[in-house]
Amino acid sequence: MDDPFSAEGELVNIHTAYIQGQYQAVINDYTTSDFSSSNTLPVQILQYRAQCALRQYDEVIGVISDSDAKRTPDLAAVRTYASYLQRPRDDAPAVAEAERLAGSQGDNLSVQLLCGAILARAGKVEAALELLHKHQGSLDAVALIVQIHLSQNRTDLAIKEAKQARSFAQDALLVNLAESWIGMRQGGEQYQKAFYVFEELAQAPSSTSATSLVAQAVSEMHMGRIEEAETALGSALEMEPESTAALANKLVLDTIAGLDATEARAKLEKVDEEHEILADMMAKREAFQAAMAKYNPKFEP
Repeated sequence: MDDPFSAEGELVNIHTAYIQGQYQAVINDYTTSDFSSSNTLPVQILQYRAQCALRQYDEVIGVISDSDAKRTPDLAAVRTYASYLQRPRDDAPAVAEAERLAGSQGDNLSVQLLCGAILARAGKVEAALELLHKHQGSLDAVALIVQIHLSQNRTDLAIKEAKQARSFAQDALLVNLAESWIGMRQGGEQYQKAFYVFEELAQAPSSTSATSLVAQAVSEMHMGRIEEAETALGSALEMEPESTAALANKLVLDTIAGLDATEARAKLEKVDEEHEILADMMAKREAFQAAMAKYNPKFEP
């Protein structure tokens, strides 16, 4: 099937707002009546995805009935995605449902994107990639594939995927972003190139968002520009005080700068006590304590 979010379609503006991280605008500035009837469902899906990005999981789950989910695979995928994000520690039912949808509705783009994301997060990476590679020219799928390869430390495969996308989507924003994510992994002079992309998005009034400001801040940190990174993160948190990405990177920034990170950590724990950076810190602390216990000094009387 064709990509409903292609640059030639009427969804280009709402889709661009979504990929720029302008989630509240996606929800507030568009209604399904603004679009042709054939695009009603894609608009709804984008708005539900935006709500999930803003952690409004209950609202999404509550508005999609069982009958809606059974009748429409896109809605089933959205509700499964929201359920997974809502209860990451009890993810087995959502993962099982994602696998079921992938098996029965694998040609559906919403199933590819949302169930692919669930499977990848649940550690079922090969299943996620197999599902996502069923896409037919979807840059959203390409972007997620790139992210998965980067999480695997397979920068070579990420580069290959982005290069293929560049061949059929010359100036697409998602391709620019994917190449910038890759550049952040490659390091060196690629940090500066990625920074230019993120800064342009973050500073332009038409495209600024907490997401783009966080991306700018991360690139600044990699280049050792701590004060500039702090400014960008501050702006992101003013825009979205409960942005987990901004809060997590504020914790990282404070640590790098040698500041007391207690407040930053407390704020992140309040918003998302199961955030991966907190889990990683806890695992490292436990590993350190276990190692330290092996080397307790013994004093002979």
